[in-house]
Amino acid sequence: MIICSALPSIISGAVFSGAVRFAASIAVEDEDVAVFAGDLDRLAGLWALVEQVEARFRIAVWNPFADGLPRWFYGLEGLDVERRIRRRCGDLAAGFTRFHCRLHSGLLVTLRGATPPSRNNLSHANKERDAVLAEKIFWAVLAHLQILQPGFARGNRGKGVARRFKRVIHVVDSTTIQLVASCMDWAKHRRRKAAAKCHLRLDLHSFLPRFAIIDTARENDALRSRELCAGIRSGEIVIFDKAYLDFLHLFDLDQRGVCWVTRAKENMAYEVLGQLPVSGAKILRDELVVLSNPAVAKDYPGLLRRVVALVEIDGHEQEMVFLSNNMEWSPASIADLYRNRWSIEAFFKQIKQTLQLDDFLGHSANAVRWQVWTALLVYVLLRFLAFLHGWAHSFTRLFTVVRTSLSRRWDLPHLLRCYGTADGSFRFIATPQQPCFAGF
Repeated sequence: MIICSALPSIISGAVFSGAVRFAASIAVEDEDVAVFAGDLDRLAGLWALVEQVEARFRIAVWNPFADGLPRWFYGLEGLDVERRIRRRCGDLAAGFTRFHCRLHSGLLVTLRGATPPSRNNLSHANKERDAVLAEKIFWAVLAHLQILQPGFARGNRGKGVARRFKRVIHVVDSTTIQLVASCMDWAKHRRRKAAAKCHLRLDLHSFLPRFAIIDTARENDALRSRELCAGIRSGEIVIFDKAYLDFLHLFDLDQRGVCWVTRAKENMAYEVLGQLPVSGAKILRDELVVLSNPAVAKDYPGLLRRVVALVEIDGHEQEMVFLSNNMEWSPASIADLYRNRWSIEAFFKQIKQTLQLDDFLGHSANAVRWQVWTALLVYVLLRFLAFLHGWAHSFTRLFTVVRTSLSRRWDLPHLLRCYGTADGSFRFIATPQQPCFAGF
């Protein structure tokens, strides 16, 4: 499988031909490998043909089977070699697919008789099966995992901001998932743009979702702020961006005993009632203000804390204005709390990029919701696996290791230990060792 998946251009045709023939002869008694032997012979001939093309046109060929056809076909139009390579690549692509399906078909059948669904059944399920079922499955699995391992729900409370604030910290934000406007009219929010939006409340300690809403991108984020913060208890902290700034909702949180931190909008009208002492070179002002606009002051008649600080963004320091209802924290603590709001951006990156939440299997709103909830479920399962085995490396590396082992019945804890990053410190493992040569 390694030889067939990545074909380095430095291997000669003769050596490659001998290698693939040897790989095919190792398990000749296996019916699937015997069927694939003919494809390996064609692969050896194709590689010899590729070497001829490289020598003639002085180009470097790398993995000619990517996406089914070589990338340099467009530069070889009108040549007889193009027709020959196209034909052979098509045969080999079919051979590789047939070999992979037969190789893992026995393992898939053992999973409670599981078989891949047909396109018609998948389309019907995406349309008719309510996505509320996926949402209920996600929250049920998350609650079950928290019962199995209470430490999984508590998370890491001994580092960074969590060390200073001995209470639950929530981060609220949303991410936009771009869709195709031509075939998803339900998701259009502009003339030529369509997108779905995932509103989420993240626990900063455990890095687990606590509440999520999946809808179109038409609505303003502030309209969803009450739903996202409905489950926050008295004494807890919530951090959100200025897109969720709703003073009526902020006053409701203050009356419930919830501490909040957000950013102020540029056009906010206010009146300064007092100045607090400033500590630190990055803190410019620390003020006690009230809203001066009568229409807005009616929604929030209480006192606000306004902190102006210098924040480094892309190597440059910029002024940022923060708002809070807590009058006891230092201004540096308020700025540090908001800085930790960027943790949810790392979460969205893991969901959208690592789990590849950009290619959907259906065009309906129900199908998109199913896939988003499934991605969140996969994220929670991987986080639970990392918690159980003390995974010290990145989430992306964990996803890669687990994905490559799904089609085989392997012991995951043993696999992670053999991989070398489950135990110990990541920095220690990544440190290059001093080479030792015997006799020197």
